[in-house]
Amino acid sequence: MQLDRDRLLRFLNPKSIAVVGGRESERVLEQCAKLSYRGILWAVNPNQPELAGIPCVKHINELPGIPDAVFLGISADQSVDSVGLLKAMGAGGVVCLASGFKEAGKPGEERQEQLVQAAGSMPVLGPNCYGYINALTGAVLFPDQHGLCRVDQGVAIITASGNLGINFTLQQRNLPIAWLITVGNQAVMGIEDALEAAVECVNIQAIGLHIEGLRDVPRFIQIAENAREKGIVIIVLKAGKSEIGSKIAKSHTAVLAGESRLYSALFQRLGIGQADTAEEFLEALKLAYVHGPLEGNRLVSMSCSGGEASLLADLASYRNVQFPAFTPEHESLLGETLNNYVVLSNPLDYHTFIWGDFDRTHRMFSAMMKGDFDLFILIIDFPDPERCDDSDWRKTLRAYVEACREHQVKGAVVSSLSENITCEIGKYLIDNRVVPLQGMNQALAAIESLSQVGMEWKSPMQPPRMSFLDPSTSSVHRESLDEHASKQLLENWRIPVPPGERVHSIPEALETASKIGFPVAVKALGSNLEHKSETGGVMIGLREAKQIETGVQRMLGMWQSVRVEKMVADPVVELMVSISHDSHFGHFLMIGAGGTLVEMTDDVQLLLLPVDDEQILGALRALKIWPLLTGYRGRKHADLEELVHVIRKMAGVMSTYGQNIYEIEINPLIVSESGAVAADALIRVNENEWKSWIMQDR
Repeated sequence: MQLDRDRLLRFLNPKSIAVVGGRESERVLEQCAKLSYRGILWAVNPNQPELAGIPCVKHINELPGIPDAVFLGISADQSVDSVGLLKAMGAGGVVCLASGFKEAGKPGEERQEQLVQAAGSMPVLGPNCYGYINALTGAVLFPDQHGLCRVDQGVAIITASGNLGINFTLQQRNLPIAWLITVGNQAVMGIEDALEAAVECVNIQAIGLHIEGLRDVPRFIQIAENAREKGIVIIVLKAGKSEIGSKIAKSHTAVLAGESRLYSALFQRLGIGQADTAEEFLEALKLAYVHGPLEGNRLVSMSCSGGEASLLADLASYRNVQFPAFTPEHESLLGETLNNYVVLSNPLDYHTFIWGDFDRTHRMFSAMMKGDFDLFILIIDFPDPERCDDSDWRKTLRAYVEACREHQVKGAVVSSLSENITCEIGKYLIDNRVVPLQGMNQALAAIESLSQVGMEWKSPMQPPRMSFLDPSTSSVHRESLDEHASKQLLENWRIPVPPGERVHSIPEALETASKIGFPVAVKALGSNLEHKSETGGVMIGLREAKQIETGVQRMLGMWQSVRVEKMVADPVVELMVSISHDSHFGHFLMIGAGGTLVEMTDDVQLLLLPVDDEQILGALRALKIWPLLTGYRGRKHADLEELVHVIRKMAGVMSTYGQNIYEIEINPLIVSESGAVAADALIRVNENEWKSWIMQDR
């Protein structure tokens, strides 16, 4: 059921809060006072006269008004009853702390369903949930200590973990957090609901999602589109890795396509940043808050140490970022500000000759900012002012900040060690629109993420359109076609296959070979025969009739029919191209290294449908075997135009037949200098559908 939008906004921005229960509810009141909440507070407890100085009423029905937000710190069964009462009285929404729901087995599942029914369209966070903190208003429906303080604007963090939520608030990375929302079991209110509310809040500049999964991918796509239109960057920290939800038995696709890869493909398509660790997540959010998406990945770095410069360059080699060489004109400008001993390279070691000299460092920084870069980086670690005189560091910092402001560039201060930027320095930088990034590796991860977001945002948004199987069919009605039937379908769809025929005897095999020409391949046919090479079901490169006789005789002793087909001449490279179906993401396209080593190399790219030529080319370029397609070390060039054409036609099939296709796998798709041919194919369909398709357009 869709949540009541007005209630949701009341719930997350409450002018009145009621708590129900004992000690945990009292902590909520204490934390509201600590964060200077100015709204109305009420307490419900039948056994206590007051909680944290707030007088108690004995029952929810005795509340003097209708609360915008309610915290339930009571048992699971009591929570279900209370949710029903609050829904009926018109409360905005509820945080349900109690456990004992879906996470507790069958009795808990039944109780959670009762909770859902009681809530209706009223927002309920949880159950098994800590709740939320709104640092913009001081509303804290969160029964524990935290590290947030009041802010006028900041980022929102939405997480599936209450404890990680606390950890995020305790960060000392100078990230202004406006909202923290923990979602618990997501029985009623899910990640998507919290995200939609955050996108609508004008004081939130970026949003971080720590998720295990999404409940409603199509709705998430719509919300992400809205966020992008408003210029709000979303950063995702995806937890949990598992194989594809509706696993396809015995296919390469099932092995290589996992849930995490599908999520990554979705986020990349939507222009959403991704992080691998909690530290990178927070640094990326900080960069998004200060600068938004970066225009590209062209970076310049300045430090007074060769060690720092070389370490940054080494770490950057593992990232999709660039440190372009200076142009001659830019070199000339820089050279006028530096000692002759300085080698003008990027990253730049400007030495210590000008250290502590405000005017000279300012001139050097200003000259640097006349170059064409997407982010200007100063590497500097700050000492503890209690133990060291930090005046020279502050002069350098002030010179850099003023140069960034004067030239209106996007600047970042990066410390080589995470802890070497103090809260005071971090606040000064953020107040002056320079982002403090803590730790080189974390900084580069954040920069890579925001540059990818920025480059994706340069093109018009092309969100995936979820294409799902006909829900009236089930797995028991799916049929695996043998290779010959699969290739008949491919031919019907104008996808090239080698000439060949199904045969049932040695004379038929010899006649077919004579007709199509040697050399030929002989392949066993069977609906459950996916990996023929592992069962002796394929012989290739046969040039003599005797070889065909031997192979066909042996295979017909095990299978009812075989396919005799022409060998593909002059291959440049073998690819695997497949389209498969996931219950959450719909149909998706996989492109990867093909042949027998496909699973071993794990060289694949996933794309959600629909796709265009540029997206297909981008996936091909991202493969490790891309150089083989472009004439590696003097070898032949693959016919890229025809390759892209074949893949696009294959993807286009889904717009017509997707309701009834579970999987199409071509492995290998052999690409030559002048074409691309499906040398082997596996297609799974809803049974009895494929025969009518073969008859169409023939």
